[in-house]
Amino acid sequence: MMVIDSHAHVMFPPERQIQLMTEAKIDQTILFSSIMHPEIATDIKTFETELNKLYDILNGVKNPLVERIHAIEELTKVIEENPNKYIGFGSIPLGLSYDENLKWIEKYILANGFRGIGELTPGSGKVIQLEELFRASQEFGNLPLWVHAFFPLDFEDIKELLSLAKRYPSVPTIIGHLGGVNWLNTLKAMRDIPNVYLDLSATFTTIAPAFAIKEFPERTFFSSDAPYCLPITARTIIEQIVTDQHILEQVLGGNIARILNI
Repeated sequence: MMVIDSHAHVMFPPERQIQLMTEAKIDQTILFSSIMHPEIATDIKTFETELNKLYDILNGVKNPLVERIHAIEELTKVIEENPNKYIGFGSIPLGLSYDENLKWIEKYILANGFRGIGELTPGSGKVIQLEELFRASQEFGNLPLWVHAFFPLDFEDIKELLSLAKRYPSVPTIIGHLGGVNWLNTLKAMRDIPNVYLDLSATFTTIAPAFAIKEFPERTFFSSDAPYCLPITARTIIEQIVTDQHILEQVLGGNIARILNI
């Protein structure tokens, strides 16, 4: 059985990330870029320093495109150093036109060998901005789209995302963090949309992933969201709530391997 952490962020030092994978007996990690690195913080003050990097981008102090490109370069370097350990998902600015999405995907996603796009973080009321990206994903062979669906998105935003997935049925759409506090409504709303999948990270109650896996054993993905959760902790949660060995193997790696043709 190949165990795949389907969502984690670049961590420093890189050796620490490999160590955490080894401790959790994870074979491969799908790695996402990160503009900030909370894992290097040693106390609250240094943690806030890292958080301020994100706030500087949101407040226009730093150029978001420059920072995003730098984060992609970090991601590419880490993957190149351990190509057997990592598979990359590349980020993309929100609100691009169809043609701009095509150009970005060619230059920063495909050229780096990434297998999907994310983490996408639309604000509440802004999910519709993803439509041109859904179109562009289709153009490039249906690259999976990974969308952050915890706060600040509400259930109306998630319904908008599910509507896009329904309009583009060939594009694998991964609902990040199970929809957050909207997990139960998300489970009910996605039932008849087979190209929608669930990331199980950042759960605040084990009953949420337990029901998600019961309802959608072939559409749920184990992930840690490291550095925000230890991989071994995330894996232990899944192993505690799944008793069927076949389903466990699918959630821990088989499902995402099938989507990415690993």
